[in-house]
Amino acid sequence: MSDQQPRTTASRAETSPPVTTEGERVLLFDTSLRDGEQAPGFSMAAGEKVRLARALEALGVDALEAGFPAASPGDFAAVRAVAAAVEGPITAALARCCAADIDRAWGALEPARRPRLHVFIATSPLHRKHKLGATRAEVLERVRLGVGLAAALCADVEFSAEDATRTEPEFLCEVVEAAVDEGASTINLPDTVGYALPHEVEKLFRDARAAAGTAVLSAHCHDDLGLAVANSLAAVRGGARQVECTINGIGERAGNAALEEVAMALRARPESTYHGLDTTKLCSVSRLLAAVTGSKVPPNKAIVGANAFAHEAGIHQHGVLAHRGTYEVVRAEDVGAEPGQIVLGKHSGTHAVVARLGRLGIELGEGQVAVLFREFKGLADSGQEVMDADLMNLVRALPDGCAGDATPSHSVQTPALNWASCARFRA
Repeated sequence: MSDQQPRTTASRAETSPPVTTEGERVLLFDTSLRDGEQAPGFSMAAGEKVRLARALEALGVDALEAGFPAASPGDFAAVRAVAAAVEGPITAALARCCAADIDRAWGALEPARRPRLHVFIATSPLHRKHKLGATRAEVLERVRLGVGLAAALCADVEFSAEDATRTEPEFLCEVVEAAVDEGASTINLPDTVGYALPHEVEKLFRDARAAAGTAVLSAHCHDDLGLAVANSLAAVRGGARQVECTINGIGERAGNAALEEVAMALRARPESTYHGLDTTKLCSVSRLLAAVTGSKVPPNKAIVGANAFAHEAGIHQHGVLAHRGTYEVVRAEDVGAEPGQIVLGKHSGTHAVVARLGRLGIELGEGQVAVLFREFKGLADSGQEVMDADLMNLVRALPDGCAGDATPSHSVQTPALNWASCARFRA
């Protein structure tokens, strides 16, 4: 083991003021660089990890997990590079509850200003029997050994009970108590295979509260049944004050709870909690991750997808044009997205077409609109999105004596006139 002394941690200034500071703060722990990278096709080079880490720091995450140093020499070097690059957030490195892993992780964290050793072991009967070949007593002994070794090196230790949601409740409490006794200040209870339901997660965290004492309870939920975000929010209701998540929800198998979704759910439905992210940077960080990994964000992805604030149905467009709150519960500006994305297609109505014409500086009479709208529907029924240039061509093609003064007040080639196209296809 290394003979280095524990490094103290300094308080972190807020990256940006939260919308509210009422109630208790929920810490957001990003593991895109570790759990996210473990998904097939998402491996990142050290330089790419550093670039993302700096973006996460600007976003205002409270902690970021840089990697698993024992996994490979490359991951050790990447964790060390990230640790040296970031200044504000806690930098965590993952290790199994064994001396070799912990020593390796601590060595990678040497340049970190705010290091955290994150040690874990599986605790469920299935994992104990088939993966560890260990009894309850043997697992408890490994917990004590691993957390104790980590705490002797680092002032900030997190312990994770892998597959916690499928662990016997009474044994899980024993594990938590042992980890806290040995010096863990954060206790993470993962839904490792995304099997739990929200009411079960909430109860799990309520029951673990007494065993954890003053330690921070943390949630880490996977999305195998599509419940990662819901389970993370349930954990917060049960007393978790740290949520582990990833940008765009990347991660093992079906992924993790998406940081952007957890953050905006907590912001939109605070329930006496708050967080410190600068949420206006969410879309830019999402696009950066997509560019680095080469994996596009699905258009229908909540918060950061190209369609998240886009409207094509005429009824919806009419509502949004009258008041955005009719069909949007989050403001596009609050996540760094383009507001007012009215997409002209076969489902659009006259309100949207007239509004787009107005943005193009064109005012038509009622009869002109009726003629143009018939032609618009014919074009839209071909299955394509109707762009500004298409709309201008329809205006120019109005019958003689119908178009009237349909000259736009500015050029249709101006990029700002592409009302929805930039936002829809930039990912």
